[in-house]
Amino acid sequence: MREAWHVLEPGQPYLHGWHIDAVCAHLEAITGGRLTRLLINIPPGTMKSLIASVFWPAWEWGPVGRPSLRYLTTSYSENYAKRDSRRMRDLVTSDWYRALWPEVVLSRAGEISFENTRRGAREGMPFQSLTGGRGDRVIIDDPHSTETAESDAERERTTRIFRESVPTRLNDPVSSAIVVIMQRLHEKDISGQILSLALGYEHLMLPMEFEPERACRTSIGFADPRQAEGDLLFPERFPRSTVERDKRPMGSYAVAGQFQQRPGPRHGNIFQRHWFEGRIIAAAPAGTRWVRHWDLAATKKTTAARTAGVKLGRTPDGRYVVGHVVTEQQEGDAVRRLIKAIAETDGRQVEISLPQDPGQAGKVQKSDLIALLAGFTARAEPETGDKVDRARPFAAQCEAGNVSLIAGPWNEAYVDELAAFPTGKFKDQVDASSGAFGRLLQRSGGGAAFGSYGR
Repeated sequence: MREAWHVLEPGQPYLHGWHIDAVCAHLEAITGGRLTRLLINIPPGTMKSLIASVFWPAWEWGPVGRPSLRYLTTSYSENYAKRDSRRMRDLVTSDWYRALWPEVVLSRAGEISFENTRRGAREGMPFQSLTGGRGDRVIIDDPHSTETAESDAERERTTRIFRESVPTRLNDPVSSAIVVIMQRLHEKDISGQILSLALGYEHLMLPMEFEPERACRTSIGFADPRQAEGDLLFPERFPRSTVERDKRPMGSYAVAGQFQQRPGPRHGNIFQRHWFEGRIIAAAPAGTRWVRHWDLAATKKTTAARTAGVKLGRTPDGRYVVGHVVTEQQEGDAVRRLIKAIAETDGRQVEISLPQDPGQAGKVQKSDLIALLAGFTARAEPETGDKVDRARPFAAQCEAGNVSLIAGPWNEAYVDELAAFPTGKFKDQVDASSGAFGRLLQRSGGGAAFGSYGR
């Protein structure tokens, strides 16, 4: 790829990332007969099409010495299928390639398909037309578009073609290979089908930001080399500032799927997005009693750990209002200053609720924070049970239409996080909401909800 780069991209410098080595190693494992089924989930813009659909076939024809191999290549768009066919055709007919591997000579050179004199061929087509042709390699590059993946009918049609047609498109049922390389767009996309039905694919999963609990390991000996939460996949091309810039317009749902390769349903999991439609209000009713609960991050060295404070109110008629949400990635004294500053902004009529970590360290932190908040009504209590159980009572009120949000710039991010819970990366706003709800129940005589607070 390094040597051939100038042929296809003469005006762009080659930028290398370790993920390119990982993708190439797994494709080489197919060449060597170690794999026949491979699923690669990787963000857009990381050279997946060039690697899998252009350089790999050209490498097998030339350097590997297997010009008789036949490729059936497909994408959701005919334009992309043509684009990558042209790229490979331009590569294998270039002076550079011909000088090194003169035995590769094209006998037919169409825009979307071509053939060489050794009977090797590349046939390209849109995925929805994948009803004819066969290959030693079937390369499926982004079978869904961002639009069609959201349509149940289009998505189900695409997954049906994959299940029913792709297995019959192989030249040799035993040794021919299928490669699916794509970004995740929906929990029931083709990748979701492969994984949920356990179809026997080796799974190379490379999120934009590293999540240690989902670190990828494969049978060929690969292990994601990143160590710290949030480490970037391809900082040479996508540095932190660029990733954060792009995440803002995408929204949490698209980021979870396209960047992190863990999509959830757009409407939500435990919390449904539509529950909050029409629930944005200008102000809370008079007489609303308020609690702000804090979910405290352990460290700011992780992009998944944030400090969040949710101000939740109970109205005189027993409904609930989310009045304000703040999230900061801070630790230590910065968190203490944040809690104190928000308390002063909220006023003394808003009770402050804090979690108490177990052990002596938790007792020390409790004493420190309560002393910091002298003059305010503040309590710290242990949280028990898992995050999902703690969230369910609040989710039940949201589903019943009993929770409104005061209009504010935090609304969209707040609903995004609730809708992605519990599969989303961030959970701090949900935890803070659950804690505030549990504290309001205690104040109203309802007791602790699902173990939200210890006695």
